[in-house]
Amino acid sequence: MTQPGFDSYLLCATPRTGSTLLCGLLRSSGVAGRPASYFNRRGLHDYAVDWRIARPRDGRIDETYVRAALAAGRTSNGVFGGRIMAETLPELIGDLAADTEAAVTDVELLSAQLGRLRFVHLRRRDVVAQAVSWAKAQQTHFWHPDEAVKPGGRPAHYDEELIGRLVAAIEKFEADWALWFSAHGIVPHRVVYEELTADPLRTAHDVLDYLGLDVPLGRHLVIGHRRQADQVNADWAARFAARPHDER
Repeated sequence: MTQPGFDSYLLCATPRTGSTLLCGLLRSSGVAGRPASYFNRRGLHDYAVDWRIARPRDGRIDETYVRAALAAGRTSNGVFGGRIMAETLPELIGDLAADTEAAVTDVELLSAQLGRLRFVHLRRRDVVAQAVSWAKAQQTHFWHPDEAVKPGGRPAHYDEELIGRLVAAIEKFEADWALWFSAHGIVPHRVVYEELTADPLRTAHDVLDYLGLDVPLGRHLVIGHRRQADQVNADWAARFAARPHDER
């Protein structure tokens, strides 16, 4: 097996951009790690239980946790895949920085733990549609078909204020990613949600090509996640777009 020219890659995204679909496709390759949101603080306890390690001190990511995440997220060729959202990046950097007194950059902190890094940036062109999807998930607590629905959800209902706040949040998160990439001289491989959902297999193979990874002979990528948008999404997006000009 040819050794890849890197150790880890991070799939950099914002909510409702198809990252679960892309993670599943890359995972099914058998050579692109097992990408997941290992570094989201809301999931640290559950991961620690699954991996049978001590719960991270004060709910933060430490070296013991990172080592366990690497073991869980690697494939046999040594490649680690992780998914990280713009809102959780500062938390991860802060946790890693707490364990060192040296003045180092964000990328140096990440590389010290994850090795040679590559980056994939996933975004959605239609920010209103993204915000609508996010609003529905927040209301119903139904995020993905293969996950249990958490208690406390309620029926989806049009909430113009919520959608507006989420549009603003998405725009800020994307601006944060752009600034972070620029500040650290990173040129990520860019993936667009609309292209991913139109042709998932081709998009995933493009990512694998960028990473220099070949799918083993006889193995095929698996689309394990279906698109959730429906007519309700379309109606809400149209209604939000048609709101009076002085409300924009």
